[in-house]
Amino acid sequence: MKTLYTAEALATGAGRDGHGRTSDGRLDLDLAIPTEMGGSGDGTNPEQLFAVGYAACYHSALQAVARQTKADVRDSSVGSRVHIGPNDAGGFQLAVELEVTLPHLDHESAQQLADQAHQVCPYSNATRGNIDVTVTVVED
Repeated sequence: MKTLYTAEALATGAGRDGHGRTSDGRLDLDLAIPTEMGGSGDGTNPEQLFAVGYAACYHSALQAVARQTKADVRDSSVGSRVHIGPNDAGGFQLAVELEVTLPHLDHESAQQLADQAHQVCPYSNATRGNIDVTVTVVED
């Protein structure tokens, strides 16, 4: 793979109850286990960071595909939910739901565009076959 960009970050402290910072300092935040998992909830958590990253990356892929097909993606948005839960091997697993809003396209055209974006999004390619990812087109 020809690398175009590398993001670098460091986590310190107690992992999920610690601190995270990117090498350029643009992201610098406290981490905390969510209250739903028995933590304080006094910071962000890896699932929230993954949810923002996936939504932004997928939205960018959606816009790139739209440029190629000349689809109208004005006012589009992508929402994400990242779920975490126990797996059968004593660890944890993730699942993702992406909700795509394309108010200027009919449902069928929107779904086709969403499916195409799912094939080119780097996050989708990284997770494919590893975790469940559901892409749903929702009405505005």
